Amino acid sequence: MSLAADQSKMQGSQKHRTVSHGSQASGPAPAGPDATEMDYDSLLQAYNYSFKNLEEGEVITGTVIKVTESTVIIDVGFKSEGVIPLDEFRDEKGVINVKSGDKVDVLLESTEDRDGYIVLSREKAERMKIWDFIEKAYQDQSVITGRVIERIKGGLAVDIGVRAFLPGSQVDLHPVRNLDSLRGAELRMRVIKVNKRRGNIVLSRKAVLEEEYYKAKEETLKNLEEGMEVKGVVKNITDYGAFVDLGGIDGLLHITDMSWGRVNHPSDLFKVGDEIKVKVLKFDRLEEKVSLGYKQLTEDPWFSAASRYPRGARVKAKVVSLTDYGAFVELEEGIEGLIHISEMTWNKRIKHPSKILSIGSEVEAAVLELDPENRRISLGLKQTEPNPWDTIEEKYAINSIVTGKVRNLTDFGAFIEVEEGVDGLVHVSDLSWTKKIKHPSEVLKKGQEVTAVVLNVDAENQRLSLGIKQLEPDKWEEFFSQHQIGDMVHGKIVRLTSFGAFVELTEGIEGLCHVSELDDKRVEDPETQFQVGQELDLKIIKMNLLERKIGLSVRALKEDPESDRGWTYTPEVGTASIGDLVGGQLDQFKRKSRGRGNEDDQS
Repeated sequence: MSLAADQSKMQGSQKHRTVSHGSQASGPAPAGPDATEMDYDSLLQAYNYSFKNLEEGEVITGTVIKVTESTVIIDVGFKSEGVIPLDEFRDEKGVINVKSGDKVDVLLESTEDRDGYIVLSREKAERMKIWDFIEKAYQDQSVITGRVIERIKGGLAVDIGVRAFLPGSQVDLHPVRNLDSLRGAELRMRVIKVNKRRGNIVLSRKAVLEEEYYKAKEETLKNLEEGMEVKGVVKNITDYGAFVDLGGIDGLLHITDMSWGRVNHPSDLFKVGDEIKVKVLKFDRLEEKVSLGYKQLTEDPWFSAASRYPRGARVKAKVVSLTDYGAFVELEEGIEGLIHISEMTWNKRIKHPSKILSIGSEVEAAVLELDPENRRISLGLKQTEPNPWDTIEEKYAINSIVTGKVRNLTDFGAFIEVEEGVDGLVHVSDLSWTKKIKHPSEVLKKGQEVTAVVLNVDAENQRLSLGIKQLEPDKWEEFFSQHQIGDMVHGKIVRLTSFGAFVELTEGIEGLCHVSELDDKRVEDPETQFQVGQELDLKIIKMNLLERKIGLSVRALKEDPESDRGWTYTPEVGTASIGDLVGGQLDQFKRKSRGRGNEDDQS
């Protein structure tokens, strides 16, 4: 624009200002050419002065004259006002934070646009001020604060008034795996690189942390002592413990020093960022190693355990662990006891504690043994219930009849459960009077309900002997009571051997006819002269009830069918009198039969 045009416009502008803002003279304007020439010179001088003092690219302060729906009009003391878009005055939430009369800093972009207004920018003025601040912070190495905007390649974008870059390696003292977790966080940093022309700013949070870390570490090392209680922040958690920042130096709080009770994992008690109070257990100033304790802040519960858990006391506990040999239960924090599998029930039939207990369940138990020195306490479940064996002799008298279910079968007999916790043993020999049973499964099966006779009771050793065959009369006793040596009997051969023939005289009763007694003539091989199933008439020549043996003879019957004269009786079988047999051998047999249960293992 030419000087003449500027002067012409200046005249028009002066006329406008006089009309709109008023003249300094209260009366009529001075008349004559001298006055007009003088006003023009002064205005031209002011106009030229404005140009000399306002330069493009300069930040100046102006006053808000008016706020419209879309613009803000600002007076900066120039020949005309400036106009700035209203959006430059909106904050992050979109709220307009300007009003008439406010003083604002703006950047003079141009002294005049096509409409005659000067071109101003508040946004650029703020940016220039921020850049000045950033450059000064860079030179002074001062700390600035910024907010993390987002994660970008290589690090984070941070808002410090302008967008800046925080490299991942400068985020913390240690590598940060999840940079996204810092989104929105306010961080304290230093400017380590700045290039205004390129708009490049690089920040470092690590530099600030390192300085703070070494200052805190120096102070901590100077004051730290073993035995003192200090506050710290949980910095990291591992499987074996937690690292606690005491102020520039980390201490290890081992999992075993976290609680007097059971701790499955440190994360059950603490989390990163927790501020906790700990006790210094060990401190190596030279190596800068610190061992910490948390449970040591409270008294060891075992010190007074004897007074709270005397022998015989009933306690409530929580099952915390199960093993093959028992269950560990927690009586209180720091006090755990063992319930051995043998102390869970009176019947001793549990293969694993999980059959009656589960982790987390509440149980009532009796204190059996307490050893505070070794931190051990033995408990029992079954002791909270009556022992069924204490009254076993009153309930089950000898020769009484009981009913129960077959619980288990072994090679030597069958266990019968007569009531909860009480099993009786039926020995294999007490299953039948006549049958030769090799295994109880031949006549019994698990779960079968059976009736038996009580043969013997041993409460001290918790043994109960039962018999099934005793429910019926003994056929051997019947036979022996009805026969004696010299009687003639009739039978059928059931087995043939090289030494003779076994002959069944009645159901379940067999006798042996030795090869020498099969005929009055010599018999070389019984199997060639006799057959199984063949019936014979014989004479009884021997009888032994205790051993259940009967000696038979065909030869004696042939030689003298009417007399037993000439045949002797072996003393070991007793006398030929049935009274003697019943009075002597029969009593001995019964005693032996009833006592058999005590000789067999019922486990």
